[in-house]
Amino acid sequence: MDFLGIRWDMIWDYRELFIRGVWITLALTAVGYVGGFVLGLFVGIGKLSKRKWIYYPCKYYVDFFRGTPLLVQILLIHLALIPGIFGHSLGYFVSGSLALVLNSAAYNAEIIRAGIQSIEKGQSEAARSLGMTANVAMRFIILPQAFRRMVPPLGNELIALLKDSSLVTVIAASDILYAGKVVAGAYNRFWEPYLTVAILYLILTFIFGKIIGYVEKRFSNSYVPRKRKNIFSSRRHSVGR
Repeated sequence: MDFLGIRWDMIWDYRELFIRGVWITLALTAVGYVGGFVLGLFVGIGKLSKRKWIYYPCKYYVDFFRGTPLLVQILLIHLALIPGIFGHSLGYFVSGSLALVLNSAAYNAEIIRAGIQSIEKGQSEAARSLGMTANVAMRFIILPQAFRRMVPPLGNELIALLKDSSLVTVIAASDILYAGKVVAGAYNRFWEPYLTVAILYLILTFIFGKIIGYVEKRFSNSYVPRKRKNIFSSRRHSVGR
């Protein structure tokens, strides 16, 4: 199949590799983002702590992972950290997921910290005046309000992490970019495989963008849920006529 000078047959022959790459990319993104959000929640709250032994480790953690390239972090974890602890590599998925979790947590921590600080102090003071502890007030009063403001930047972090997951291919992860590299090496042609890679990432980011847009709308302050039509009341109204 040669259309406009592009050989789509080479992509079709390796379609299973590209499909596997999509699933690997989605798995790495999901694990990295969920783990990064949970860890980032603790780190972000830790950066608000007045206790120095909590604040400074969280601060240095964020500074390190935000100030160094993700590619270097992946290599350090895969080639140095994990082999140094276990004596051997645990595979690209473990190393890649861990690197994405740690990196995403640093960015999510700053988003969560900023979201919490954006809530007026009066909210916390009012909760404390009602007898709530600081932890209870944070859980039931501050975080629910702050989460609405965190949704847009958290959504942007998800899309950024999806694209950054392509860096895991440096440790032979069989993701989308790896599939493109295999096809390019097999045919010594680069336009078709990398164009396919770009299209696949574009489709994924488009889908994620639509989901994030819905979540943003759902958690916005102006959101009004649709009222379900009451069939029985409408019937009674028509009978009354």
